[in-house]
Amino acid sequence: MPEAVAPPKVDGFKLEGKMSGKADDIANALRGVSFLKIAKEKTAVSAANVESRDINKNPYTFSIIRFDKDGIDVVYTVPPSVSPTRRRIDIIRHLLNTLTLVSGYYDTDPKLILQLLEQTVKEIEDYATNDYKQLYATYDSMRRDVEALRRNYSIMKKQVTSLSRENYDMKNENDELRVKLEGLQGMSDGVLKTKVQDWVIEHGGQIIVPEFSRVFKVPEARVEQILDELVKGGFLEIVQ
Repeated sequence: MPEAVAPPKVDGFKLEGKMSGKADDIANALRGVSFLKIAKEKTAVSAANVESRDINKNPYTFSIIRFDKDGIDVVYTVPPSVSPTRRRIDIIRHLLNTLTLVSGYYDTDPKLILQLLEQTVKEIEDYATNDYKQLYATYDSMRRDVEALRRNYSIMKKQVTSLSRENYDMKNENDELRVKLEGLQGMSDGVLKTKVQDWVIEHGGQIIVPEFSRVFKVPEARVEQILDELVKGGFLEIVQ
């Protein structure tokens, strides 16, 4: 089911004028514009401009300019998504274009037109200024965010560089230790037996298994196994 559209607001204004021709003349002049819907009364003519319709095909965004014998009434709608100032500017521009069509049959005071134009220009300035202020505030906020991100990026970049260097050093150290460990763990039984015998000779006939294991990075269980083989082979003798 389509979501209901919020109804537009209704606004308008009045401009003094005087009908110098007949209502029929004004109606005929306005009928030359295809998008205008003309309604003629006895002493007045209305020109409706429907810009959009709602889901039920009813006029949604529209304006009505009514030329009466002693004044012009302008009524228009302002959708919720449109700035009232911007909408009023568009309606005044539409009114001025419409006045040019009926200039031979309807008179307006040039001073009133100038006042309307002056007011329009002021509203344009205010509208543009407000938009600029809002835009600048958004830009200023985004600029501060970008500067903060740049600072954080610079700090993080230095940290990453430092961590990369530390990681590189640790990797080299780890590789060296791994090579040493693999070399020691890969020591053949014959070489290990020789190491054990040399150790016993250098340490006055004694060997402390945990100490030997720590120095040569060999599991204690393997050292004890080698000691048993040396004893059984008669290469070493256990002294009580």
